[in-house]
Amino acid sequence: MEQNDTARYRANYQDEIDSAALYRALAAAEQNQRLAEVYRRLAATEQRHADVWAQQLRASGQPVPSMRVSWRSRTLGWLARRFGPQFVLPTLNAMEQVDSHSYDGQPEASAAALPADERSHARLLATIAGGKGMEGNTIAQIEGRHRASSGNALRAAVLGASDGLLSNLSLVMGVAGADLSNQNILITGMAGLLAGAFSMAMGEWISVQSSRELYERQIEIEHDELATAPAEEQEELSLIYQAKGLAPEQAQALAKRIIGDKDSALDTLAREELAIDPRELGGSPWEAAITSFLLFAVGAILPVLAFFFLGGLAAVAASIALSAIGLFLIGAAITLVTGRGVLYSGMRQVIFGLGAAAITYGIGKLLGVSLGG
Repeated sequence: MEQNDTARYRANYQDEIDSAALYRALAAAEQNQRLAEVYRRLAATEQRHADVWAQQLRASGQPVPSMRVSWRSRTLGWLARRFGPQFVLPTLNAMEQVDSHSYDGQPEASAAALPADERSHARLLATIAGGKGMEGNTIAQIEGRHRASSGNALRAAVLGASDGLLSNLSLVMGVAGADLSNQNILITGMAGLLAGAFSMAMGEWISVQSSRELYERQIEIEHDELATAPAEEQEELSLIYQAKGLAPEQAQALAKRIIGDKDSALDTLAREELAIDPRELGGSPWEAAITSFLLFAVGAILPVLAFFFLGGLAAVAASIALSAIGLFLIGAAITLVTGRGVLYSGMRQVIFGLGAAAITYGIGKLLGVSLGG
């Protein structure tokens, strides 16, 4: 028995334990009982996979690790329970797509038919996240809640705070390097916080509002086409369902039934042809603006805090220390999306952030000497 095989078995075992725990968390948070049952079945399958690797460890005379869920899966599970499964689905979907081929080339996995299960899981999760290949109310509900988010809210939250921290840290250090007073540094830092937060909020508001107006126009066009050429719309819908894997006869029957129901035809066409949820239209611009403002401000306040209580080099050192902690936490949070190691991602964020701050501090120092004569 090679040591590499033992390490591989343990890593596979831990991955399956984490996946099972995360699917159980999704099932507990999911209000749609049909989807919750899907998550429970996925959790059971992942637990069976874990048992396969536990058996491999026992057969090789190695102890089976305790079933401890990693911090990443615990955090994603908490986010799913707090904000709903749709908040973490893009991240989980990306993880499954990467892991779908992780067992290729592992003979023990192939013998237990694990690669086929993993690829099936990846396809199923992509279906749930994107609403592909499902019918009726289920497809409407899934698309309405998951596609309208148009991206990874978790990633956006982390990056919003990161932008605020990095930009204001560089600004504050540049001003501090010019030997300005605490009062001037505070004014500059708070101005940078407000300017950046308002800029982010306005940009987000315009982006979401513009998308809503575009979606409204597209739905209006679809409404006119449904009224004037229902046969053509039925044919387009049939082709969409065929592309998703339905047999031609099934696709045509489903399209005919949907077009025949005037109350739901436009809603379904908007979702299927345009990938738009008519009820949400991409979300609320005000909610997006306020969220962007707050996320940026949370990151941007850290470099400024020390200058409220300290002065001189002590304030600069404290500002750098607080910012370094914030940078590390942001880097650690990014691992929820990327799956990289916490220490690696956290320290990379710290190095890049403090590097940028050092450059602007040096530039501010040079400008201060030059302008001061």
